[in-house]
Amino acid sequence: MRVLIADELSATSIEGLEALGLTLDVRPETTAETLPEVVGDAHILIVRSTQVTADVFAAASELSLVIRAGAGVNTIDLPAASARGVYVANCPGRNTAAVAELAIGLLIAADRRLVDASVALREGRWLKKQFSVAAGLNGRTLGILGYGAIGRAVARRAAALGMRIAAWSRSLTAARAAEDDVIYAETPLALAAMSDAVSVHLAETAETKHLVNAEFLAALGPNALLVNTSRGGLVDTQALREAIDNQGLRVGLDVFENEPAGGEANFADTGLAATLTGTPHIGAATSEASEAIATEVVRIVESFVSTGRPLNTVNLCARSPATHHLVIRHYNQVGVLAGVLDRLRADGLNVQEMENTIFEGAEAACCTLSLDGPASASTLEQLRENEDILHVLLESN
Repeated sequence: MRVLIADELSATSIEGLEALGLTLDVRPETTAETLPEVVGDAHILIVRSTQVTADVFAAASELSLVIRAGAGVNTIDLPAASARGVYVANCPGRNTAAVAELAIGLLIAADRRLVDASVALREGRWLKKQFSVAAGLNGRTLGILGYGAIGRAVARRAAALGMRIAAWSRSLTAARAAEDDVIYAETPLALAAMSDAVSVHLAETAETKHLVNAEFLAALGPNALLVNTSRGGLVDTQALREAIDNQGLRVGLDVFENEPAGGEANFADTGLAATLTGTPHIGAATSEASEAIATEVVRIVESFVSTGRPLNTVNLCARSPATHHLVIRHYNQVGVLAGVLDRLRADGLNVQEMENTIFEGAEAACCTLSLDGPASASTLEQLRENEDILHVLLESN
């Protein structure tokens, strides 16, 4: 089985994958443009920041699994992968501490204008009076926009700095917020209105793009802080620029709209004000996170090699179109299931999912088939008359 690694990857991953007996093709210089040419007959593709476009899936007939060695999968064309039956998996939660640490660092740096002060010192200017103006974080309210693993990790760290914590996410309930001693916000706008600072921790989707817009920033109010270590598209850059200029907003960004995809590139002027504190998308770039992700990548591949199903798959159907389940208890003999499938095909039924469990001794098995309609009475009768079938049960969802 050939594995193409189209990015820089930890030596721990390389060693772990080699131990599985796989053929590795390590090409860290690969770009989004060259990937369709080099993917070839790879069965597994592993990437970090390299984009995986629809052209890659069209060019790779053997490709069965794409692994994002990180959390976000917005750089992978999920519809194209799903249309060709290619699993896409990620490594959620493995970079939690690293991203949370950077978010706190940007929060402090934005409040105290550490970058501007450092630049002034390097230029030989001692501007103590100018940089002595900061509100501080103790006693202020930090709004967590997206209360997942990273959001919760940021909340814990900010609370240790003496901040009050408010939070909003689609899944957060008032009861859960109370358990965590967090102020519950019913909407993003409500969160902005009650916060002195906001840290963004959401995946970028069609629903969350530009969630932090002019209305949100206006609700946040003057002289507030905004940190984004998630995805650049969550924040409307034009609205952010205006809020910096007009509201005195202090900003810390690790991610940007239309940021370069590679490790080194020219970065066009974003037009943001000089108070911006920024880093080049390095949130997960710590040794601790790298090793944790490396271990998870190997675990995903090992599961796929041994069972045919990878861990952490992100593009499986959330709700099956199946309307009925057909349960067949049968002797573990050649041709039994083939006969069942022939009868279902004659009924014009499509099998959405199928699982066959073998009992100890391998004499009997139980197969569950999820169907897009009910099997006919004649099919059920013929199956029950089969001497190799012990029991037949049809249930509707």
